[in-house]
Amino acid sequence: MKQLALDIGLALGPTLERFFPGANEAALRHLQLWAGQGPRSPVPTYLWGEGGSGKSHLLHAVRQALAERGAATGWLDPSVQSPPAFDERWAAVLMDDVHLYGTEQQHAAFNWFVNAVSPASGAPRGVLAAGLLPPADLPLREDLRTRLGWGHVFQLHAPDEPARRAVLRQAADARGVFLSDEVMDFMLTRFSRDLGSLMALLERLDAYALQMQRAVTIPLLKAMLESE
Repeated sequence: MKQLALDIGLALGPTLERFFPGANEAALRHLQLWAGQGPRSPVPTYLWGEGGSGKSHLLHAVRQALAERGAATGWLDPSVQSPPAFDERWAAVLMDDVHLYGTEQQHAAFNWFVNAVSPASGAPRGVLAAGLLPPADLPLREDLRTRLGWGHVFQLHAPDEPARRAVLRQAADARGVFLSDEVMDFMLTRFSRDLGSLMALLERLDAYALQMQRAVTIPLLKAMLESE
């Protein structure tokens, strides 16, 4: 009889501290200041880069950092089909995967942007957005595209293999998982090298190892895949 997995080590959400910067050190330092105690500049920040470069991780990490300070935020991504109106209680607005926004989401994003940087009352709110493409190439309405590009723009770079290994090792250590070189080699050669996919695989493997009460090994990883 299989034991239920204990919910230990499975709630490790994205944080700025757990982001491995690699070539993205400047963007990380900017966001650490951006999510700090002081007021956020009304100048927007836009992150762009290929899949697996860490854009969504950083947006979720900033959202978490602000929440820990008691700050409410507006969040918009392509899964939000009916975006809410701008809320004056928000300290910032965060918009992920903007290159996939439909008409209604673009309309909401523009309104959020305008209200955030030019509020009717109170201090300006921060705007942090991310997409696959640089601002000028975004398939968005012109007024939104130009606004996303007039502030701080950072191109994020996906980690190379040594960096991916370092990130996997760091994530495994944070979960209390011993990830041998053999298991890591197997993960990097047999599965997608996209860092987001590797993190998801590690999370599933951690949960399965807890459920089976076994150490993480290649046979365990194969058994997990056969059971899915």
